[in-house]
Amino acid sequence: MNSFGRSLAPVLNMLGAVVAIFALTMLVPLAVAFFAEEEVLVDYDTAFLISFIGGAFVWWATRPFKRELLPRDGFLLVTLVWTALPAFAALPLYLHLPGLSFTDSYFEAMSGLTTTGATILSGHDSLPLSINVWRCLLQWIGGMGIIVLAVAILPLLGVGGSQVFKAETAGPLKEHKLTPRIADTAKLLYAIYFGLSVICFLAYRLAGMNWPDALMHMFTTMGIGGFSSHDASFRHWNSPVIEWVAVVFMTLAGINFALHFTAWRARSPSVYLRDPEARTFVLVLVFAVLVLTAFLFIRGVYPDWPTAMRYALFNGVSIVTTTGYANADYNEWPMFAPILMLFLASFATCAGSTGGGIKMIRGLILLKQARREFVRILHPRSIAPIAVGDRVIENHVIFAVLAFMLIYGASITWLTILLLASGLDVVTAFTAVFACINNIGPGLNRVGPTESYATLNDFETWVCTFAMLIGRLELMSVLVLFTPAFWRK
Repeated sequence: MNSFGRSLAPVLNMLGAVVAIFALTMLVPLAVAFFAEEEVLVDYDTAFLISFIGGAFVWWATRPFKRELLPRDGFLLVTLVWTALPAFAALPLYLHLPGLSFTDSYFEAMSGLTTTGATILSGHDSLPLSINVWRCLLQWIGGMGIIVLAVAILPLLGVGGSQVFKAETAGPLKEHKLTPRIADTAKLLYAIYFGLSVICFLAYRLAGMNWPDALMHMFTTMGIGGFSSHDASFRHWNSPVIEWVAVVFMTLAGINFALHFTAWRARSPSVYLRDPEARTFVLVLVFAVLVLTAFLFIRGVYPDWPTAMRYALFNGVSIVTTTGYANADYNEWPMFAPILMLFLASFATCAGSTGGGIKMIRGLILLKQARREFVRILHPRSIAPIAVGDRVIENHVIFAVLAFMLIYGASITWLTILLLASGLDVVTAFTAVFACINNIGPGLNRVGPTESYATLNDFETWVCTFAMLIGRLELMSVLVLFTPAFWRK
């Protein structure tokens, strides 16, 4: 094996381990298919064997080259994992659903694992139960990140995962850890995630969902994914109680899970009030709901204030948290309302949550940096450090945020131009890219909340798939692979 192969082998070794571990999750829908006596059972058998044997073989074949991962290896592994896993996750869909191309299957699986919620499928009510369970389970797995789960397991294989965790974790302040050992941090985060998931599941059941629906919508609520087992999404139940449960847990899932742990350890909700990012996140949600309610009522979309608030609350929280559920076709609302929701969704959720977008912490840093520039214009010799809460933000973090925003804007622009070149109208093209790169799911026009991405051609589907990937991994973790410096020794 040449030097390039030897340098790549440790990454492939970990990739094989992650794929083999991921294959075990297919046992869940396989069990559902078995007990429900569905014809899709044999397709899960095939998909499981291909995934597990393929991953195990790659892991076994590269064992002699296993070593501690370098920071550069972490970025490559994260991108390879999030590119490879959807290919294996797509197998049950590709094998069972007639007429579904691999492109569409891969898009659906990528949408699940990146918790985007953009769907290529229709007729969800008539899909086999195990297929819907699999789609929703992908969002629960992707919610915390399959890499975080792997970080808790990979040390058992003799390889540390600090570099991988840093590359995958959302937000600019990635160095903060709850515990000295990164594996312990990952386990704590997943424990909090699992605990909230159990409470959400029981809450949905008590609110009126049946057991399977409660399980599937728990998966997609905590993962902030938005997949549903019904074409009508939450309109299927038309239940304010169920909608309130969703609003509460979408909000909780939009907050940094490390903060949930801190609040639990302190046994005090005041932790949330003291955290500037969580506090601003909640204020943005309140602002969005009040503005939307007033707008929908004044414009006569709904006849009274309580009705307007119900739909503004659910859809506003759903989109702003990048979940993507709907209990109304907001595509038919006056354009101000959906555009406001999409705009707020681009930055509202907290770093360390399961939400998408650029994250609230970056928004706060950008606002404080803009204010500092205004101060410098008036007082050129002044020293004005930027602080978020009681933490002073170092200049290298600020520069990274500014670079991120430049790449973020350029990515949306160029991907939108690609879709426009393919023949899409400007509203569909822009909102499809915007919804995918921010992991929101539904956009407007042809990709609105009552539509699907099935009308896109293969080229457009791959553009949106790429947008979901770079959005989930926060752009730079993926795009750094395209720089010559990454591949130099």
